[in-house]
Amino acid sequence: MDEQGTTRRTILGGAAAAGLTLGGATGAAAQQGTTPPAAALRDPRNAYTSTPFPEQRQQWPALQGKMTPRPDSGETSYRGSGRLAGRKALVTGGDSGIGRAAAIAYAREGADVAINYYPSEEPDAREVKALIEQAGRKAVLLPADIRTEKACTKLVADAVRQLGGLDLLVNNAAYQQSKADISEISDEQMVRTFETNIFAMFRICKAAIPSMPAGAVIINTGSVNSYDPGEELLDYASTKGAILIFTKGLAKQLAKKGIRVNMVAPGPIWTPLQVAGGQLPGKMGEFGQDTPLGRAGQPAELAGLYVALAESGASFSTGTAVGAHGGKGNP
Repeated sequence: MDEQGTTRRTILGGAAAAGLTLGGATGAAAQQGTTPPAAALRDPRNAYTSTPFPEQRQQWPALQGKMTPRPDSGETSYRGSGRLAGRKALVTGGDSGIGRAAAIAYAREGADVAINYYPSEEPDAREVKALIEQAGRKAVLLPADIRTEKACTKLVADAVRQLGGLDLLVNNAAYQQSKADISEISDEQMVRTFETNIFAMFRICKAAIPSMPAGAVIINTGSVNSYDPGEELLDYASTKGAILIFTKGLAKQLAKKGIRVNMVAPGPIWTPLQVAGGQLPGKMGEFGQDTPLGRAGQPAELAGLYVALAESGASFSTGTAVGAHGGKGNP
């Protein structure tokens, strides 16, 4: 029996019960001489639009609800199956884009979810809250500018208190501004990019780890820029390279505590980052068009990766990076 009173018999008994339930369904189908329907295949080239995105711009941080077309974060498509039942998750940047997709998927897989977001993103955050609650899970909204140690510490404390614990942390919030030349990157932009993308990640992890039990998981959002920096994203790509090394180093440290740390490395994904300064003027129509799949990705296409890395079935995966870049190589 372990410290939580779980015995081998309890575990095996639960597994057997689950197996009987699944076996019963399969057996019934066999007795009736029927075959369960095969999952429909989707050609990844046309799973989502490949039409060039229209030129558009919003003031940072931008709202997903005002984008054309609106990104798909799995609002109507993601179907859960209890893979994260009872888990307690904090997702930064959880109001839109990739963080929104992770938050929706986690709730539909059975987790309670707290999302952090920049205060002006409240309209998007309210939509996510409603979706989490529709899945029957607890939703906690934690607006904050996470560029200071005080804000990061308070964020984690509030999440732990309102969720009743924390065993899943997704560091996803990011700041991105494209500039054609280093001379155009102001000192203010450089500092803000590092404060948001890597300093906050470091501080949030530091604050969260004491509350995270063995079996907990940290997932950091890196980028294809962690390996192949875009020349117009010099400061942003530098932080993403730092996130890769931070993930690998922290994973080695936390292995001793039984906490896994991994990174998802997206390529061109259609999110509010792109319309809030993430693309150079006049270049929006080219976004994602140069991938081997011929299109940009949608946040919904990454949800499964965040779920797979979070669940206990991936217990031997730590210190690794998983890519989603439309075929351009790298992890």
